[in-house]
Amino acid sequence: MLDSTQPAAKRTALAVGALIIISYISVFLGDSISGAVIDQSDFLSNAYPDRVNVNAGVITSTVNDLVVIGIAVLLYPFLRRFSEAIALWYVSLRVLEGAFFMVAKVHTLAIIDLSEDYLAGGGAATESLASLALAQRDAANVVATIAFIAGGFALYYLLWGSELVPRFIAVWGFLALASLIVANVAGIPDLTQTFQPAMLLYIPIVLNELFLAGWLLIKGFRLPADKHVMPRERELVSH
Repeated sequence: MLDSTQPAAKRTALAVGALIIISYISVFLGDSISGAVIDQSDFLSNAYPDRVNVNAGVITSTVNDLVVIGIAVLLYPFLRRFSEAIALWYVSLRVLEGAFFMVAKVHTLAIIDLSEDYLAGGGAATESLASLALAQRDAANVVATIAFIAGGFALYYLLWGSELVPRFIAVWGFLALASLIVANVAGIPDLTQTFQPAMLLYIPIVLNELFLAGWLLIKGFRLPADKHVMPRERELVSH
C-alpha cells in the first residue's frame, strides 16, 4: 500500500516541487533575455546583431516547455487514483501547452533570419514577414495559455478530490486561474514586461504554484489509506 512515507512518493513530491520552481526561473529569465530584443519597436534592427541573447533566451525558456510535461507525467500515477480520465486529460493538456510554447519559440527564432535580411535591405517585404512571425508566435502562445488554464482546472479538481495536498491550495488555485483568465481576456501584458498595476492579476497563480512547490518540497503528498483507489473502486469495496 502506497503512503506518504514511501521513498517513491517522497521522491516524486520533491521532483515536482523542484520542477515547478525551475519552470518559473526558466520562463522569467528566458523571456526577459529574449524579450529585451524581440519585444522592442526596433527588433528588426537588433535581433540579428543580438542573436546570441535571443537564442539564449529562447533556449532558457524552452526548459519550461519540457518541464511542464515532466510535471504532469510525474503526477499522473498519483492523480489517476482519483480519476484516471481527468488525469489523462491533464497530461494531454500539459503536452499541448508545452508543444505550442515550442511552436511560439520557432517563430521567435525566425525573427533572427528576418532581421539579417532586413539589415541587408529587405525592406517592406521583410517587415511584413516579421509581423506575420510575431502574430503566429502570439497565436501559439494563446493556445498554450488556454491549455495551461484548462490543465490547471483539471489539476486543482484532482488535488481537491484526492487531497494529495490541503484543499485550500486547490481552492486558491481555482481563484488564481479565474484571475488569470481576466488578465488574458483584458490583454494585460505578462510579468516579464514593463510593470503595470493590472499585472497584479497574474500574481495569485504565481504565488499559488510556488506555494504548492514549497509544500511538496517540505511536506510531500498526503496519501491517506482511502485515497489509494478511485471513487468507483471505493464504492465497490464498500459493497
